[in-house]
Amino acid sequence: MMSYQVAGDEFSHKINSACHRASVIQQKVKESGWLEPDALTISLEELQAALEELRVADEEIRQQNEELILTRAAAEAERQRYQELFEFAPDGYLVTDSVGVIQEANRAAASLLGILQRHLIGKPLIVFIPDEGRPAFRSQLNRLQNQIVLQEWEVVMRSRSGKNFDAAITVTPALSVDSQQPSLRWMLRDITTRKQAEERAHIHQLQNLQLQEATKLKSQFLALMSHELRTPMNAILGFSQLLLRQSNSYDLPSNCINMVERILNSGKHLLQLIEEILDFSKIESGTIAFNLQEINLPQLIQTTVEDLQILAQQKQLQINVQCVLESPFIVNDLTRVRQILVNLLSNAIKFTHTGSISVEVSELPKDRIVIAVKDTGIGIAEEDLQKIFQEFRQVNQIMTRDTGGTGLGLAICDRLVRMMHGKIMVESEPREGSTFRVQLPRTVEL
Repeated sequence: MMSYQVAGDEFSHKINSACHRASVIQQKVKESGWLEPDALTISLEELQAALEELRVADEEIRQQNEELILTRAAAEAERQRYQELFEFAPDGYLVTDSVGVIQEANRAAASLLGILQRHLIGKPLIVFIPDEGRPAFRSQLNRLQNQIVLQEWEVVMRSRSGKNFDAAITVTPALSVDSQQPSLRWMLRDITTRKQAEERAHIHQLQNLQLQEATKLKSQFLALMSHELRTPMNAILGFSQLLLRQSNSYDLPSNCINMVERILNSGKHLLQLIEEILDFSKIESGTIAFNLQEINLPQLIQTTVEDLQILAQQKQLQINVQCVLESPFIVNDLTRVRQILVNLLSNAIKFTHTGSISVEVSELPKDRIVIAVKDTGIGIAEEDLQKIFQEFRQVNQIMTRDTGGTGLGLAICDRLVRMMHGKIMVESEPREGSTFRVQLPRTVEL
């Protein structure tokens, strides 16, 4: 603006100079009646010079006027762009005076507060704060005079409809156009959804911590109870076996011998259930230990099959074994490999009523082996295949009421195989039998 004022002053000075020269010529004409030829020539030249200066000044003024028009147009375009950004911003924007009286508001702010834009102007922002939050809001508003920017101030606000919502507010102190009246620029954002998500996440986190604590306590309880459960059960089994061995010496009646046999068989079954629960507890708590050693796998499979042969014979089932290995030896934990075999073979016998069971062992690439246990039993429905390895999960619930079990056998197999860096899979169809395949590295490294 100063440059335009200086140009105007120069132009006025040039006009005054030309007028002065014209006055001088006029005065000379009046005094002499007519000018001498030389004086007239000089006066005309001076007048022509003054007129030329006026023409140059006029061109400069025109050019400056054009620049001023362009500058005003650019300023108007910028103001319009700012107004559109302000008006159509996704977040709520407000301009208030230093005490929080609204001077400007965009559409998003009006929508958040549930009131028309024109009705927002002149209203104190504090009227959109619930009564219980107004003292804190007023105190913070007073402190804004000494702050540059207030970021992410979380406040509960209330729309004109009476609905509360969580808002994140950013406030920037500024000066009005005349640079004298302080003002505040507010950005409002509805964070109700975010706060609800954070609350749900917090609840889930607490629930997970509670579940972890409950699992830890359960594992500790089962670990402490292991000795208490096994000791009396071993005593029951030991005395039952002693009674059976000395039954002839004491001439026990046949019905007594039958009862002792039932005590022995029930005790063995109960001890197996206890062992499964304790093993699963150890796996969950990470306290299970592996004793790696070289194992003759075909020999271990044959021994395990012989131990379970009596169960298969009771149902008139044949167990076939086929091992095709370049070397019979693997490095693993003998007890845990046997436990996997016993679980898979026991399930096959349990759910197979006619036909046969087979155990096949073969080589896989990358120094791995696969053990497949196949049966011709009742099979597994497709919808149950995805949850067959879940703990405490038993398919064919009606039938397993008679066969018994904890529902932990396959879950234990799955956990043990994964700890051995292997994989267990199942293929089955109802009434067509099942095939469980266990893939293991030939040498386990823990």
